[in-house]
Amino acid sequence: MDNEETCIAHVVVLAYHGQGHINPMVQFSKRLAAKGIKVTVTTTLSNTKAMKSVYGPIKFETIYDDCTEGGVAGPGGFKGFLDRFEAIGSRNLVEFIRKFQDSEKPVKCLIYDANIPWASNVATELGIARAAFFTQSCAFVTTCYPMHCDLSGKPPSVPLLSMPGLPELRVPNLPSLGPETGRYPPIIRLILSQFDNSEKADWVLFNSFGKLEEEVINWMSRLWPLKTIGPTLPSVYVDNRLKDDNDYGFNIYTPNTDTCMKWLDSKETQSVVYVSFGSAASLSAEQTAELANALLHSSKSFLWVVKPSEESKLPTNFSKGNPDKGLVVKWCPQLAVLAHDAVGCFVSHCGWNSTMEAISLGVPLVAMPQFLDQMTNAHFVEHVWRVGVKPKTDENGLAHVRK
Repeated sequence: MDNEETCIAHVVVLAYHGQGHINPMVQFSKRLAAKGIKVTVTTTLSNTKAMKSVYGPIKFETIYDDCTEGGVAGPGGFKGFLDRFEAIGSRNLVEFIRKFQDSEKPVKCLIYDANIPWASNVATELGIARAAFFTQSCAFVTTCYPMHCDLSGKPPSVPLLSMPGLPELRVPNLPSLGPETGRYPPIIRLILSQFDNSEKADWVLFNSFGKLEEEVINWMSRLWPLKTIGPTLPSVYVDNRLKDDNDYGFNIYTPNTDTCMKWLDSKETQSVVYVSFGSAASLSAEQTAELANALLHSSKSFLWVVKPSEESKLPTNFSKGNPDKGLVVKWCPQLAVLAHDAVGCFVSHCGWNSTMEAISLGVPLVAMPQFLDQMTNAHFVEHVWRVGVKPKTDENGLAHVRK
């Protein structure tokens, strides 16, 4: 629906920094726009600049200039960025929404990434409805709930859900988030902040679906007014409800699309191992060498995404080896790759978006989680949904080649 005059309401979406957060929120925004809702996606300038035109009626509005005022690499590191984003972004968001108060289409609802809990206060100040959008699995958020209760000093409002066998969370070292003080490290406290104000939300949205996490969803529905809206994949890969919706529209790097697809077209059905660890996770040099050795000595061809920051970890001349056996690229169109008949399995860090994409497209997973929610997702992949396996690791967490 392209005519704003016929829109039935105006909704503002506040997206968090990073590809794994913005993609599902923009995808959900497309669906709202297709229902006749005017949607404005607000985010950082770097996100806005990286978005291509994804769906006619959706507008993008910058509420924080992280390019000049300081992004993640700016003063104070990641914590400094978060503090500036809250101080400046909250003010700009209020001013933007207020511009429409006396218009024919005032903003009726703010949908915000749960990682931005201060957005709930903006909705309260403006007297509009709010929806918290969680970009992780319901299972992972459920595992965090007892820690939230402990940190906040509030008893659980419902009996806790038992999920035996879950692995211990592996926490990355992120000194830019602040000093290691208190019982929980800074990254855990940041994750737990998603629970702040969630009980005030009119809706709590999850990128999941009932058949996938039924028991967990039923439990969480006792906590919050929960709605599952997943999988938030472009429509071409799910149900074709939106015309020509075949791409998220956002990539942290430029994908090597032509190279990847032509190479896959030359391969037999289910003969290729696809390897990617997403936009944030990375392997150690030791693990990279083990994986490279395994791929070279397997009977299958491989397509391996190695980000520019990870290239130095590859064995010497590895990427210049036999191009028929393996293709190494900096980035790729992951959905198109997973949907290709030549791909037989996906070696993945098990970030939630990658996991949902693989499950939705029927591609088995080899789970190599690196930290946080990836550990929970990998456990569910192997032991609950039984759509993949997790290689055994040694006492240092390394998976080794098995002859």
